Amino acid sequence: MQKLTLSQSLGQKLSPQQIQFIKLLQVPTAELESRIEEELEVNPALEEGEEDETPLQSQEESVAETEEKKEEEVKSEDEINVEDYLRDDDFSGYKMQGDGEDFEDKEMPISTSATLNEQLLSQLGYLRLDERQVKIGEQLIGSIESDGYIRRDIEAIINDLMFAQNIETDEDEIEDILFKIQEFDPAGIGARNLQECLLIQLERLHEQNPNTRLAYDIIDRCFDEFTKKHYAKIIKKLNLEDEEDIKPAIEIITKLNPKPGGISTGGLVKTQYIIPDFILTNNEGDLEIALNSRNAPELKVSSSYSDMFEAYAKSDKKDKKLKETVSFVKQKLDSAKWFIDAIRQRQQTLLKTMRTIVNYQYEYFLTGDESKLRPMILKDIAEKIDMDISTVSRVANSKSIQTEFGTFMLKYFFSEGIATDSGEDVSSREVKNELKKLIDAEDKSKPLSDDKLESLLREKGYTIARRTVAKYREQLGLPVARLRKELL
Repeated sequence: MQKLTLSQSLGQKLSPQQIQFIKLLQVPTAELESRIEEELEVNPALEEGEEDETPLQSQEESVAETEEKKEEEVKSEDEINVEDYLRDDDFSGYKMQGDGEDFEDKEMPISTSATLNEQLLSQLGYLRLDERQVKIGEQLIGSIESDGYIRRDIEAIINDLMFAQNIETDEDEIEDILFKIQEFDPAGIGARNLQECLLIQLERLHEQNPNTRLAYDIIDRCFDEFTKKHYAKIIKKLNLEDEEDIKPAIEIITKLNPKPGGISTGGLVKTQYIIPDFILTNNEGDLEIALNSRNAPELKVSSSYSDMFEAYAKSDKKDKKLKETVSFVKQKLDSAKWFIDAIRQRQQTLLKTMRTIVNYQYEYFLTGDESKLRPMILKDIAEKIDMDISTVSRVANSKSIQTEFGTFMLKYFFSEGIATDSGEDVSSREVKNELKKLIDAEDKSKPLSDDKLESLLREKGYTIARRTVAKYREQLGLPVARLRKELL
């Protein structure tokens, strides 16, 4: 038998205003402008500019008092049209700071360069192929990825042709047309793997000298050994004397293009610029922090919408349409107030957090010397500003600061601590810098192993395990010793 029970629970739930603030907090400056512009477009009660002196709250209180006095009469002959309130309002010209010109009517230069796919289809037209072969060629070109490779299995392409174009074919016919496409420019296009890509380019070289032929043999017969830089095995397998014999061939191979599709991306090439959220100024040792002006826009509540409340308060009678109008206006006004408050709170939180970070890393921001960076984690800053770690994380995420010695992402200043022999804690970034110096200065014919790097770092006073050396090396994008080996 089913029973009905009544239970009571207590839980926390974020308000719409808190959710809006959290979302705005993690938005970088580059995206904040578009976010504000979006809000200006959807909410006509929000405008850009300095706030009016008349507080909105007093207007709302006046409206509330008027509503209490009018509870009765509603007469149809005194209907108020919503359009009467909105007729004189002009909400069409909202612009962000710096939007002094209208770009819609201007001609913007657009790149006319053909895409990789278009270039290949154009070259396909020069081959003497029948209609059936052209469709197979188009299917193959459509399977070429942006880096120039075909990674889709031949069997899958055969199935695509059967189901999509009702063309029955086999692997021999597919490969026959694929080999024709592999003769297209750029060299190496249409390869199914790196080895085939390099072989196509080596076949295309006009200089058929002994070194080019040796380079072809190395890729053809010793590809695995080449990728692992096992030069001794290559020498033995090809019956050569020493490393001097293969050095010219290796140089030829290293000049080949492993991503032939990358040189013909086509379309617009977008350059991404970092817009700093903060600007740091060193005024004779006094470090001053300022928000980027784009981070601190002046927003206000529309005076036209505020006047609607005054008109409603002075009205002797009301009807259903007037109620609906005022409900709509109040909703937009509340939304505008919430958004303005969220922007202000965002600015205050950003500045408070950044000032704390600068104070914590004062020696670094004063000199720009990376060795002055102190170990710092999110918790250190959260405790000082009395906020949650997640708040500091949102501030640090995708934000940057402009200094006299460069523009840096805020995450750059956060690092774990490493104990030295003297008992002091140093930033892991300092250890990484020392590690990179050791690798840059090593003998490339005999690169340093992780064990050797660990020993050298310990000699410098950094107590660090070999696995930590490997982790930092990978974070720096540096391969293992075997793959750093070069023929000198």
